[in-house]
Amino acid sequence: MELHDVWFVLIAFLWTGYFFLEGFDFGIGVLTKLLARDRKERRVLINTIGPVWDGNEVWLLSAGGATFAAFPEWYATLFSGFYLPLLIILFCLIVRGVAFEYRHKRDEDRWQTNWEHAIFWCSLIPAFLWGVAFGNIVRGVKINGEMEYVGNVADLLNPYALLGGLVTLTLFTFHGAVFAALKTVGDIRGRARALATKLGLLTAVLALGFLGWTQAGKGDTASLVAMIVAVVALVAAIGTNLAGREGWSFAFSGVTIVAAVAMLFLTLFPNVMPSSLNEAWSLTVTNASSTPYTLKIMTWCAGIAAPLVMLYQGWTYWVFRKRIGTQHIADAH
Repeated sequence: MELHDVWFVLIAFLWTGYFFLEGFDFGIGVLTKLLARDRKERRVLINTIGPVWDGNEVWLLSAGGATFAAFPEWYATLFSGFYLPLLIILFCLIVRGVAFEYRHKRDEDRWQTNWEHAIFWCSLIPAFLWGVAFGNIVRGVKINGEMEYVGNVADLLNPYALLGGLVTLTLFTFHGAVFAALKTVGDIRGRARALATKLGLLTAVLALGFLGWTQAGKGDTASLVAMIVAVVALVAAIGTNLAGREGWSFAFSGVTIVAAVAMLFLTLFPNVMPSSLNEAWSLTVTNASSTPYTLKIMTWCAGIAAPLVMLYQGWTYWVFRKRIGTQHIADAH
């Protein structure tokens, strides 16, 4: 295996980790409106991800940085062609982070309500747009012979990509509902489980359609195996949630995300960004990669730094592993 192949796998791993971790805190953000009945319950939900949400975003920074360094042509074409949706995602992530930090700084009802609206919308919009973006990457976009995107924003809003957006939105919200059930006690825990069942069934319908469409268009044996794993894991997540086994349900919903993302990358390889104009103009792991020397230096750096970061983040989750409920939230002044 060449180093550019290794870095394709590593970037796929980083995106998988990002969607697994950021997926449930996007879901929690959406659930602040769908699940919480009052401000105290919204505070409970936000506190379940309070210690970890910013660490989860490290995976996005790592994936973007690795793409820039390992596949500069991919990075340039992706960020120029998808400029508007990626700018919207970036804006939402910034506002969302500010909302988490500023929401509790003042006691005025209007102040807190506005920041809670920001948390909801700035969680929902990226959860949808990430699916649209990756749907277009897998489907192929208008790339010319100079490796430049020559389409427009309207080209990105096709039925396949929009379905992908609905899948990521519902899957992340389901993942968040299961996480909420795992991390809370009392009435909110029971309602989270009930909502997770409904979300899981909706997700199963949408995901089966999207993954089936992907497999029919670009799949092979490996992607079919990944699709089967994703579907079986999602069914298992719904079943264990119904049985009240939140830990197993969260693990299976995570496997669903991992298998689904793996399927998308399996259908891509050896392309990193297919051209819908001419297959010969597609960006591949070969023509979009950096020099072997650059990839070699990156591999040594990643081999040292990545395990340390993962150990630290795992320790953070272990420290803040206990459940919380409304009884743990102080009354507002």
